[in-house]
Amino acid sequence: MENYVVNVIVFGVISWTTLFLATRKLLPKRSFDFCNRIVSTVHACLAVTLASLSVQDWKCPVCPLASKSSPKQVGFAVIFTFARMGGGPYLTYVTLSADNPLLIKAMALGLQLVSAFWFYKIARMMIYKLAKRTSPIKTTKTQ
Repeated sequence: MENYVVNVIVFGVISWTTLFLATRKLLPKRSFDFCNRIVSTVHACLAVTLASLSVQDWKCPVCPLASKSSPKQVGFAVIFTFARMGGGPYLTYVTLSADNPLLIKAMALGLQLVSAFWFYKIARMMIYKLAKRTSPIKTTKTQ
């Protein structure tokens, strides 16, 4: 792994541990789970904020569609496909068939539906790019 990636991971672990311990000190009468939920909520809000900042043009957040795919984008698409469309249905089945509360079952099903939607978007993009790459260049001769 590259050095900056290791530094970011170590910084993240230290900062989240510090935030959790500070939350436990500030709210001593609250439960462990409550403090964990607060830290998780902060983590989710920060992740959404950072993801929003990475979008360069809000008029078209997923543009350009016809741009060249980087190896990291291709790797993400492959990993996403195997993880979410391979293991996701199995985990959804296990969650739905187990004795879980209705909210947990609904969240598992919703997550699987969102995964299927994103898989559809990724597959559509791949088909578009493969069709564009294999189609011959048509030139018309005008006189």
